[in-house]
Amino acid sequence: MGTVRVGVAMSDPTGMLASPLETLRRAKDESDLDRLAELVVTHDVVGVVVGLPRHLSGASGASAQDASTYALSLTSRIGDVPVHLVDERLSTVTAASHLRAGGIPSRRQRSVIDQAAAVVILQTHLDTVRASGGRHL
Repeated sequence: MGTVRVGVAMSDPTGMLASPLETLRRAKDESDLDRLAELVVTHDVVGVVVGLPRHLSGASGASAQDASTYALSLTSRIGDVPVHLVDERLSTVTAASHLRAGGIPSRRQRSVIDQAAAVVILQTHLDTVRASGGRHL
């Protein structure tokens, strides 16, 4: 989750595969949170994953606090749908690597990098849950 844009990804109903959905611009009036809440309802979402930016050392900083506050604000808008904070370290680097491997040049990545990072974060979470024998979101 960024301070300027928020990439949005969704999984298939089985919780196996994450796909990009859209990119939202963070807004002072919190209309981005309203849009996320709308997406939760429209797509019958059963759980939300919010990236928690940590330093490479694992320590939390101001960005992690911002993500936690954002997740709390989203929670108040979506009722009983759980919100999970998930470590997003290196998600943008991984996403950029995947985009390059897919033939998308660096200059064209800007418009989709947030969605691609959201896919990495969600897919990592889905894989972790599945590996631990848990049920998807």
